[in-house]
Amino acid sequence: MEAFIEFKDFTFKYDAQTEPTLRDINLSVQKGEKVLIVGPSGCGKSTLGHCLNGIIPNIYKGQMSGSLTIGGKPAFDLSVYEKSHLVSTVLQDPDGQFIGLTVAEDLAFALENDCTDRKTMMEKVHTWAERLDLLDFLDHRPQDLSGGQKQRVSLAGVLIDESPILLFDEPLANLDPKSGQSTIDLIDRIHKGTEATTIIIEHRLEDVLYRHVDKIILINDGRIIFNGKPDLLLQTELLLENGIREPLYISVLRDLGMDVSKAQHLSELDKINLDQVHFNQISSDAHPLTKEKLLEIKHLNFAYIPQKPILKDISLTIHQGERIAVVGKNGAGKSTLAKALCQFIETDGELLYNGQSIVDDSIKERAERIGYVLQNPNQMISQTMIFDEVALGLRLRGMAEAEIEKRVYQTLKVCGLYEFRKWPVSALSFGQKKRVTIASILVLNPRIILLDEPTAGQDKRNYTEIMQFLDELNAAGHTIIMITHDMQLMMEYSDRSIVVYDGQIIADSSPIELFSQEEILAKANLKKTSLFDLAERLGADPAALTNYYIDQRGGCHG
Repeated sequence: MEAFIEFKDFTFKYDAQTEPTLRDINLSVQKGEKVLIVGPSGCGKSTLGHCLNGIIPNIYKGQMSGSLTIGGKPAFDLSVYEKSHLVSTVLQDPDGQFIGLTVAEDLAFALENDCTDRKTMMEKVHTWAERLDLLDFLDHRPQDLSGGQKQRVSLAGVLIDESPILLFDEPLANLDPKSGQSTIDLIDRIHKGTEATTIIIEHRLEDVLYRHVDKIILINDGRIIFNGKPDLLLQTELLLENGIREPLYISVLRDLGMDVSKAQHLSELDKINLDQVHFNQISSDAHPLTKEKLLEIKHLNFAYIPQKPILKDISLTIHQGERIAVVGKNGAGKSTLAKALCQFIETDGELLYNGQSIVDDSIKERAERIGYVLQNPNQMISQTMIFDEVALGLRLRGMAEAEIEKRVYQTLKVCGLYEFRKWPVSALSFGQKKRVTIASILVLNPRIILLDEPTAGQDKRNYTEIMQFLDELNAAGHTIIMITHDMQLMMEYSDRSIVVYDGQIIADSSPIELFSQEEILAKANLKKTSLFDLAERLGADPAALTNYYIDQRGGCHG
């Protein structure tokens, strides 16, 4: 078969960098193939995508050698407009892609650019809205929709152009588990229905493999490490060696002594031959230690518009030293609850900290009790140098410089950043920047640290580094609360799961107990991990198998 997309001996170096980001890339993709590109943060995945959709060289400049052809034509001779008819891109953050004031306007935007007549335009908008289940939302503002709905609008907005190549850049990064699964389903249906060449760049390998992909390309340090069928990649240890989380069930099968290198159908759990795999673990009943009450939330209510309450009569007790995962679908009220706890919004209800009311706290006072770490560290950082960033909160409180230096150095040591104390923040990796934001909160000595999606979009190395660090803080006495969509993170790194649905708490249990509550999972757009499917196939108790997995990885981490 003739290659539709072909890189030959392709090397690319950004003008702003000294080393090439892509090196000696030889890669061909056939027309109609569905390809997954994986690799650790900063490996060159997105740069490869930018070469395909024209962002390189039209926006990001650099030096290149070798060739890239699409449909037999040199790709870099095409303008961005010409490229847009060949490649449609769905970005990681749908909000950054919306143009129209309504969903209908957003869908029609590409057609308007192409001067499509009104009748054809309306027919196409209706067809694609119907295909993607958006007919009821055509008059809505895209910004008012849930995460999964936004993803469908941005999909429809690019699909309506009917380009021969579809490029998805981390389409699952901001989605709850069920919406992520629905998105992979949708991409699969679109791929089959349009026969477009489909390229997915994504960290969440197991989630993408929920539906068939023709091949996986693994990139690290700008080079292609693997290019072939998913089953062949899963037989190797290349994912682990290159900082990518392999499917959970494969990690457990390795732990149970299975020779994965000889197994067939590894990308489809229901087809793997498990005759030689045995699990004889007795479920252990862990008795949680009783811990002192730290924060009591009583009858908390909040609404931006009185007729539309967002938080409804929330009552909750948080104990000293707990690790809590707050989960639920996009738009359930999780982030609003976090804002309420940090005094960013004024709520009705009672908040008791060590038995004392703190409803009259200023934002500054509340930050000394509950530290809030945003998902994106770049949104929190305002200083050039690491020391100044961590010192900022103390300087705003008028502390003496000698005391500031002492506390900042102490905090940097705890965060593993002391050796970088004289560095600019810009020189750090994403994971290290995340530590700086945590350090700038930690220096104020709050007993509760609240993190919004601590690991979203992170490769396995950064993910593990951040979570192990949070466990160290937990072991030192801090209470950790994480808002997350990551079911594996909840299972491995929390003792307690709080499920928020439509502004209310509908479940509060251990993660393993939550996984057995089908009705709650369905309601809150959550899903079980693949360990539960594996347990079913092995005839084992899912809780016992989950505990076994956690024990294999170093006990309860804390």
